[in-house]
Amino acid sequence: MAIQQIMPRQRTSRAITTNDRRTRADLRLGFPGTGNRPFGTAATAATGRIVVRHAVQTSAADFSLMLVAPEAMSRRAISEALADAVAELRAIDATYSPMRRTSLVARLRRGEVSPDAYAPLADIVARCDAMRAATDGWFDAWAVPGGFDPSGLLKGWAVERAGARLRAAGISDYAVVSEADLAVRGHAPHGGPWRVAVHRPLAHTRSPMILEMTEGAVGTSGLTGQRGHVVDPHTREPVRQGAAAVLGPDLSVADAYATALVAAGPAGLPWFPTADGYRLLLP
Repeated sequence: MAIQQIMPRQRTSRAITTNDRRTRADLRLGFPGTGNRPFGTAATAATGRIVVRHAVQTSAADFSLMLVAPEAMSRRAISEALADAVAELRAIDATYSPMRRTSLVARLRRGEVSPDAYAPLADIVARCDAMRAATDGWFDAWAVPGGFDPSGLLKGWAVERAGARLRAAGISDYAVVSEADLAVRGHAPHGGPWRVAVHRPLAHTRSPMILEMTEGAVGTSGLTGQRGHVVDPHTREPVRQGAAAVLGPDLSVADAYATALVAAGPAGLPWFPTADGYRLLLP
């Protein structure tokens, strides 16, 4: 079996034109219609390596994982690595999901525990508070009906934690997608950078934005046309329109920025680009 060596590249992400012959997407965000699937053309490895795709459902979000295993990794080791990443997603859901009555977040919302009662809860509260400061108060997990709700950041954090478990197992080429958000590392099954198609909301007749990525994350809000899921922290009312996409190193931060930007509108544009590498893709 012929094995193609995958060489590392310095550039971690770049936009390419829709006329580029390489615009066939490996991953799709915000693809219109009921047939939306996160994985595009990436199906088999041109390198001869094993490619694994797996879907995970939790109470708060659905996740899709694609990994390209190292040549020397056994099928058993691959299965164990995948199981570890999935277990991490489920553990985060059980611990933090507002939809699970026994989670620490649900208990906090009912007033049964304080924010600093448990280290894992204090950590997620601190992350949300940091993003509230970074967005001039437009990302506010405390300004949600029913009490503290970290959902605008939690999904991205779960994706990053799952990716960390894959890297710990020796897998450096992977994509973890949740709805219209993703994080990638390394290279796609064809041996090149991950090609990510970001579809523009309410403009589905236009060609999508195409990114080439070897490391990083894209966090979005409103990209699939969903409305009312973002709350204006100042009025406590749902935001009825708007969409945003943010590119950066960490999905939890990029996702929180995108959520805040939908609430803030033009007032949030001066946040970008940030000193730590986050930049605006949409609007």
